[in-house]
Amino acid sequence: MTLTETLLASLPSYGLSLLALVVGISCLGAPLPASIVMMLMGALAAAGDFTLWIVIVVALSSAIAGDQIGYVLGRLAGQRLIPIVTRNPQRRKAIERAEREMDARGNLAVFLTRWLLSPLGPYLNLMAGASGFSWMRFTLAGILGEAVWVVLYTGLGATFSQSVTEIAEISGSISGFLAAAAVAGILGFKLLKALRSKD
Repeated sequence: MTLTETLLASLPSYGLSLLALVVGISCLGAPLPASIVMMLMGALAAAGDFTLWIVIVVALSSAIAGDQIGYVLGRLAGQRLIPIVTRNPQRRKAIERAEREMDARGNLAVFLTRWLLSPLGPYLNLMAGASGFSWMRFTLAGILGEAVWVVLYTGLGATFSQSVTEIAEISGSISGFLAAAAVAGILGFKLLKALRSKD
């Protein structure tokens, strides 16, 4: 039995506690099926085993907590690493530019990586903390994005409780594809920029 199958089989027994654990740890980068767990909890709520609004509150609180821990870890690690890296003048300029970019477009990046590009979320949490991105802006954008993620998946589970497994497989494939496309786009942009600077 795979880890995902074990988690899903344990949900009726451990319910809200397991939901909180899976969602929170997945926001720290662990490869756990948080979206599938939320969908199944939505389906169980539709069947009367749980109360839907409590499922949403638990999942949302856990997601926000996971994001906050990731941000703090980035902030703590960044304080040690950035002074070492910035000894090189070129790297110092690159870090300053990264901080400006994060300040200019960070809210949208945080929001989208909570639900549309969720595989990138844990890494953005660390980067936001390490770059000194505003905690308030990170938190507000994160809460909005996590609210979309939680309501979307628990709502899908509750609405389509009879075919929750099929929906989970489709949504997981789409999310992974979008994340891979985003990474490929960023790398392609950097490569193109590097080639132009050499010319």
